[in-house]
Parts: sequence; structure tokens; C-alpha cells
Amino acid sequence: QVHLVESGGGLVQAGGSLRLSCVASGNFFNIKTMGWYRQAAGKQRELVAAYNRGRTTTYADSVKGRFTISGDNAKNTVYLQMNSLKPEDTAVYYCYADSSAPRSWGQGTQVTVSS
Repeated sequence: QVHLVESGGGLVQAGGSLRLSCVASGNFFNIKTMGWYRQAAGKQRELVAAYNRGRTTTYADSVKGRFTISGDNAKNTVYLQMNSLKPEDTAVYYCYADSSAPRSWGQGTQVTVSS
């Protein structure tokens, strides 16, 4: 089982930046992909970005050019740098990991962008 711990959420004004981090630990091997989903109040959870162990990255159209996902494979850590934040980016952000174990989720971190 993979245990994910997120950090870096908070309150920021529109146009500002935040950096989320997610560290994976536990009994697993061969993490294939780590990434972030988000869920705004009253909306479905949506994929924000995915990091395929450095080979490829994937972004939602709504964050392309503003968010950057990166990772440290040796530390089983993934980062999400969020720039030019907008009020519509307000949501709970969840880290996930796909590995030898079933998909795991973090507890979520709140990101609030004020206008």
C-alpha cells in the first residue's frame, strides 16, 4: 500500500503562485505515474496533471501554460508548481500514485484563490 502526504496548499490572491508537494511511502515498488486531481465544491474530481516518471507529462487544458508538474524519482515525490492562479483554480487538490499497488490517494490539500 502507498501512503501519500501532500503539502503546500493555502490561500493566495489571483495572479499568485503556490507549489504543491506529494511524497509517497509504504510497501510498493515501481511507481509508474504520480499526479494531481482537483475537486471544486459541487463539481466532479478532474485530472490536473500527471507525471509519468519523467517520460511524459499530461495537463488539463485549463492549466496548460500556468502549471508545471515535475518529480524526483529517487524520492518518490511529485511537485505541482502553480502560477498565474485564478479564482476558478480554487479546489481541494488530491495527489495520486499508480504502482504495483492499487491506485492510492492523498488526503487532499485546499487551494483557495481570492479575486
